[in-house]
Amino acid sequence: MVKAIVGANWGDEGKGKITDLMAEQSDVVIRFQGGANAGHTIICDYGKFALHQLPSGVFYSHTTNIIGNGVALNVPSFLKELKTLEDGGVPAPKIIVDQRTQLLMSYHVLLDTYEEERLAGKAFGSTRSGIAPFYSDKYAKIGIQVADLYNEERLKEQLDHICTLKNVLLEHLYHKPLLDPNALFEELMGYRDALKPYVGDAVTFVHKALAEGKQVLLEGQLGSMKDPNLGICPMTTSSHTLAGFGTVGGAVPPTSIRDVVVVTKAYSSSVGAGAFVSELFGDEAEEMRRRGGDAGEYGATTGRPRRVGWFDAVATRYGCMVQGATQVVLTAIDCLGYLDEIKVCTGYEIDGKVTKDFPVPAELDKAKPMYVTLPGWKCDMRGVTDYEQFPQAAKDYVDFLEKEIGYPITIVSTGPKRHEIANRTPKI
Repeated sequence: MVKAIVGANWGDEGKGKITDLMAEQSDVVIRFQGGANAGHTIICDYGKFALHQLPSGVFYSHTTNIIGNGVALNVPSFLKELKTLEDGGVPAPKIIVDQRTQLLMSYHVLLDTYEEERLAGKAFGSTRSGIAPFYSDKYAKIGIQVADLYNEERLKEQLDHICTLKNVLLEHLYHKPLLDPNALFEELMGYRDALKPYVGDAVTFVHKALAEGKQVLLEGQLGSMKDPNLGICPMTTSSHTLAGFGTVGGAVPPTSIRDVVVVTKAYSSSVGAGAFVSELFGDEAEEMRRRGGDAGEYGATTGRPRRVGWFDAVATRYGCMVQGATQVVLTAIDCLGYLDEIKVCTGYEIDGKVTKDFPVPAELDKAKPMYVTLPGWKCDMRGVTDYEQFPQAAKDYVDFLEKEIGYPITIVSTGPKRHEIANRTPKI
């Protein structure tokens, strides 16, 4: 059986912890999209780690962890993460880098940076990790697969072709130094030996594992709002953040996905630009940011302060819908214990009309949040693992959110550690 763990919102929902938790009962964990531009923070028996490309199952000796063909593989970042695990006393994980995975190149980072500089005030808020140029090249069919590292003649031909195209942009649009195919070849030869112990045929491996009845987890990066098709385009990422893409980027059959676990926070947060209807500002936002997450609301990869706001039921309902949620995990409820009252955005007002349906991006900038105010519980809930021991106001809050989004909330996370969760019987 395949279970997908994905985000309902703008990313930063706590998917890493939930993947880490559910990997305990899994055989294979597959990262199926995205690159080193976002991270998952894991707190486990070995300490606290920020993963950027490695699947969140790497802390278990029984799991095989796969970097799927949908990932933008930044090799230096991958190797650095492995060293971080080693230095932290984590036993060497079982890892397969799919031979069909494509490489994020140094020129992708340069082009990403140059384009953000050119756009200036109209920039997309990129992390400048090379993600958009990477996926542009992938779909323009000028990417480099891991397997190409072991075919030098093919690789040299590709690099000559790539440099011909890229150097036109570098010279005439960005006015920057040109690429040298020989230097790029040497760069890739430096990756080849380092990657060799991990490279394998993940597609065959996964299909064999499924035939043997193994449990497979698909791990997504970011969330529904950041999908380039169904999200807040153009302020999205460049890979598909939906569970359905796991059938491509993780090479699992669509018929094998039985469970889609959608993760959402008890409040909202986001890194990067784009519409965020329930966003808070000023002192109110700073207080929530300071108290949020496991050490404040700051990006695991960039360190950037996250934008924060009240729970957005409109966006979350839509996010669960497009993900195909079978169950929902609500995280970070413990972070709200300081509030006397808690607001929930239950509708958007657009041009004088109230809607509960998430609008297209062209209409989203006009949306004004419509709030319902609920009482807070004014106590510390961190680490409570018995749902019946929750304050009544907290249980009422969860009930209200479940009713608003229309999907069953089965787990409520009460802290950043692996087992700081409470199982809950849904009411819908």
